[in-house]
Amino acid sequence: MNSRQPDNEAINARNRRTAVGAAGMAVVMIGAAYAAVPLYDLFCRVTGYGGTTQVAVEAPASIATREITIRFDASLNRGMPWSFEAPEQPVQLSIGEQGLAFYEAYNPTDRVITGTATYNVSPSKAGIYFSKIDCFCFTEQVLEPGQRVDMPVSFFVDPEILIDPEMDDVKTITLSYTFFKASETTRANTAVPRG
Repeated sequence: MNSRQPDNEAINARNRRTAVGAAGMAVVMIGAAYAAVPLYDLFCRVTGYGGTTQVAVEAPASIATREITIRFDASLNRGMPWSFEAPEQPVQLSIGEQGLAFYEAYNPTDRVITGTATYNVSPSKAGIYFSKIDCFCFTEQVLEPGQRVDMPVSFFVDPEILIDPEMDDVKTITLSYTFFKASETTRANTAVPRG
């Protein structure tokens, strides 16, 4: 009987190590799940992956002779009751030149609605070269009942696009925005106390 006792102790020790290892792995996986979204967002912003645009403070000093056409697209997520329109006419500008476009949003309802916009460009490989200086997508937009607003976006195409051979075929970039109704949680967290 004594010969079995060391075996049981060894088995119990292995079971404890396995349980601790499994618990540690679960903690790592939960941490990775929470970090995945911000890390993916950072990856997209740095690389332009998936058509994620860049953010800049100002347009570059140099403007190239090559021109590029910028088209605009607007859509609404299901459940967003606004009307949201993109500029009808594309903009043709020199690479490095600052452009300005106005999207229009309208709240036809009888209540205040807060919206947030997501954006991307196509072709997605151009995302790393498309930079926004100022954009309505950087903040939540609050529209009163019946309110109509023009929402500006200031942008440029980085001259670095000219030295990337993968971008030689890009003559047109489409800037797309989709508006979502801001969640109650988001609005509660960003509400400014009135005093």
